[in-house]
Amino acid sequence: MASATDIRKGQVLLYQNVPHWVVDMQHRTQGRQSGFVQVTLRNLHTGSSTKTKFGSNDNITLCFTESKDLEYAYADNIGYHFLNPNTFEDEIIPSSLLEDQKLYLIAGIIYAVMFVEGKPVQLQLPTALSMKVTEASEGLRGDTASNAQKPIVTESGLTVQVPLFIKRGEVIRVNTSDGSYLGRA
Repeated sequence: MASATDIRKGQVLLYQNVPHWVVDMQHRTQGRQSGFVQVTLRNLHTGSSTKTKFGSNDNITLCFTESKDLEYAYADNIGYHFLNPNTFEDEIIPSSLLEDQKLYLIAGIIYAVMFVEGKPVQLQLPTALSMKVTEASEGLRGDTASNAQKPIVTESGLTVQVPLFIKRGEVIRVNTSDGSYLGRA
């Protein structure tokens, strides 16, 4: 048990018996009243956010967290398989956990995975990834009005808008926060 004043951004705590990640927190006091901690929490099972207040005397339960660097190997009907490069153990992450991030998974790339109480709960993507272009239509000659773009498909199945000069087989950099083109790799 810890005091509510011990809450820090980035920690994981149990709120309503479900692990929640602390997205934001502020200590507040109002006049002669006792202080409180206002926090924004993200449910690690559903991904929904909520705002709540804890009194400065309230007790909370902090969860044990661990971050491991794991190499993505492949996906099957069980889930996504990651290999621990140090111990060569296979860690399986359920498909439901990575539904929004699956288009950024590339075999052989190392990702940071956060574990709470020994169970994987969150995959932390790098800010940018290099991806190979697998499908690209030809840009039309003379079709170069200001900033003309075309859709391409990467090796993971992600569709990205790129300039007309990008061809099949090239490697491009993609921003993982919004899926935008950053440049050639």
